[in-house]
Amino acid sequence: MKERLILHCDLNNFYASVEIKNDPALGGGPLAVAGSVEKRHGVILAKNDAAKRLGVKTGESVLEALKKAPGLKIVPPHFDEYMRYSELAFRVYNDYTPLVEPFGADECWLDCTGSQRLFGSGPTIADAVRGRIKRELGLTISVGVSFNKVFAKLGSDLKKPDAVTVIGRDDFRRIVWPLPAGDLFMVGKKTAEKLNKINITTIGALAAADERILKAHLGVNGVKLKRNALGLDDEPVREAVKLRDAVSVGHGMTAVKDITAYGDAETLVYFLCERIAARLGKKRLTASGIRIDLRSAALKHTTRQAVLSAPVSAAADLAREANALLRAIWPEEPPLRTVTVSTYRLQEAGASVQLSFFDAPPGARKSDRLQDALLSIREKYGTAAIVRADLIERDFIYDKDEGEDFLPFKR
Repeated sequence: MKERLILHCDLNNFYASVEIKNDPALGGGPLAVAGSVEKRHGVILAKNDAAKRLGVKTGESVLEALKKAPGLKIVPPHFDEYMRYSELAFRVYNDYTPLVEPFGADECWLDCTGSQRLFGSGPTIADAVRGRIKRELGLTISVGVSFNKVFAKLGSDLKKPDAVTVIGRDDFRRIVWPLPAGDLFMVGKKTAEKLNKINITTIGALAAADERILKAHLGVNGVKLKRNALGLDDEPVREAVKLRDAVSVGHGMTAVKDITAYGDAETLVYFLCERIAARLGKKRLTASGIRIDLRSAALKHTTRQAVLSAPVSAAADLAREANALLRAIWPEEPPLRTVTVSTYRLQEAGASVQLSFFDAPPGARKSDRLQDALLSIREKYGTAAIVRADLIERDFIYDKDEGEDFLPFKR
């Protein structure tokens, strides 16, 4: 059987690099991309190497970052631009193989096993891709080359920026095993802490660990991590077109001020459901599952979901179900900070469904016809052309323009 050739491509400092590419005046010093302080999203989303060297970290507050780097330039995120550059990069990757699996907007795996006769060895393909990204997009990538996905990703993390790292079957023990266990893909902070408690501090120690001990402390995931450390990962690279089929559509928002009453919370839920309904309409999908996630001002998380008797796509129907879940899990305290509504169990609009005797068929409900009319108006005249009266002057809702959507990986 032919040895697999897997590449992992990682766009370096992606958000910050796109900002500097679009505005070269931002280069030459520490830069961070951050949400709005005024709108309660004042956390660092991304930073460049100059900011990293000063200790600026993703996830910390802007105020904390400015204490470390007083000259730090702060720019707001432009997610549409990030997605545009992401798509351009994927076009380059697809020139070398159809087997491209995204891992967020800035990373992906490529299975180039069948591409070698056309494009050469792994390092040759990696250098070609790296050169094209630099010439055509003005960005840099780090590329890991290996015989499986886990080691390919590890390779792209080892040398940054603008580098290629090869981890072969013959030398992976020398390269990989001395590294900290936390460097291995799927070993997060909490898992690394659990491994440290049983004296497993390196990837090599994980590879040599007793499966029974790993299973006792980490469950079946411990056995999988040991296999990965041994180089036995055989997870396939999935084609992007197959991976990107929507499995859920959702929208969330952190309110400008804490929410303490059902009236405000239900208005926000309806606002989110309108965004979801618009996306479902564009994709011609309906949903028969709905979930609501609440995060309090104390950052405690609560969630509830339900399967509906019939698929829906109209904002009114979604909001009715979501608000029922809201009242079931939130007694108006503690104050809410973030609300997210998601739909799942998606299917194409018009697909055959089993209805109860009392259900109207999809498309026959007044809410469906109203939703179609609203979508038509907004597509022609913009999202602000027609707005619910109870959304006007609501000072806790900030993103009334789809272009200001804060969610970095909206689907």
